[in-house]
Amino acid sequence: MSNRPETNKQSCPVYKKCGGCQLQNLSYPEQLEFKQKKVEKLLKRFCTVEKIIGMKTPYHYRNKVQAAFYTDKKGKIISGVYQSGSHHVVGIDSCQTEDVIADKIIVAVRKLLPSFRMTTYNEDTGKGFLRHILVKRGFATNQIMLVLVTGTPVFPSKNNFVKAILKQFPEITTIVQNINPYRTNLVLGDNQKVLYGKGYIEDILCGCRFRISPKSFYQINPVQTEVLYGKAIEFANLKGSETVLDTYCGIGTIGIIAAKNGAGNVIGAELNGDAVRDAIVNARANNLKNIRFYKADAGEFMREAANEDEKPDVVFMDPPRAGSDRKFLESLIKMSPKKVVYVSCNPETLARDLAYLTQNSPYKAQKIQPVDMFPHTAHIECVVLLTKVLR
Repeated sequence: MSNRPETNKQSCPVYKKCGGCQLQNLSYPEQLEFKQKKVEKLLKRFCTVEKIIGMKTPYHYRNKVQAAFYTDKKGKIISGVYQSGSHHVVGIDSCQTEDVIADKIIVAVRKLLPSFRMTTYNEDTGKGFLRHILVKRGFATNQIMLVLVTGTPVFPSKNNFVKAILKQFPEITTIVQNINPYRTNLVLGDNQKVLYGKGYIEDILCGCRFRISPKSFYQINPVQTEVLYGKAIEFANLKGSETVLDTYCGIGTIGIIAAKNGAGNVIGAELNGDAVRDAIVNARANNLKNIRFYKADAGEFMREAANEDEKPDVVFMDPPRAGSDRKFLESLIKMSPKKVVYVSCNPETLARDLAYLTQNSPYKAQKIQPVDMFPHTAHIECVVLLTKVLR
């Protein structure tokens, strides 16, 4: 990878309205410098912060694209993103961070709606048909999933609609209708119907194959995810006999990569049932017999495991932006693994959790590696290696 990342393309016309790309006023090298300084300010008290790893081509990296739909007072259908901090839809046809094909599919669906007499969902009245569209693409496999989120299960002329969109985009491999009739901020509902294909797509990451369902979490930037997870595996330095816990495991990505790259035995824990089902399938698809998964809250799982005197050698933790809770961290200290590899998407909560661990246990941060997973935004991912030290 070149050490000279590309500078910015022409600035986005809806940059100020959208609010999604908070750093687009900076060139990409300036963005990396900004993020480096932020991580150092928060984390350098724990150990040296390595130089942030950026993207060579920091555009169109998002393999998951989501669009909200809205009809204005003139009857014009608009698709795009919610303005930051609001439910006002900003019309967008293309975005410099989103997959190009996904953007084109969303525009095509929007243009098809009037000919099929499909209405858009109205949040005020709770009536209308189409609420959101979700497109996921496997960058390595080029498989594409189109998810239509509707306010009602009734889908008039669904077969003709499917034929019409497939005529324009024969590369779509599956189409799913997700039904969300509730007045909620959640995009996806609990029920769904497969309209075409298998109802899921697959992608390849770090040499492993993964199944991705509409509701399961999969990292949005696969190019940088390989960098991020590669560092996590490197930090774990697996020798072949270790027992590994993969907490907040999602569809099993880190655990499966570890199971294939030196771990003796891997246990994954994840609260999302759809993700756990995918994880089990993913382990089979990669012919792995040294990994198993449990549907459980990470904190509860850790507490039960600690109470049963489980002694893993390595714990991978990849919590949400809110970080880990006290229950998890206390159980981690009680388990006392030789190594903890913390994958964080929020340096603020990472700093809080590292402070707790280093003040209340013999753990010390040995390496901190920032990775730029979301160019043009303020988000920063980090991988941290913690090991026990004699006091």
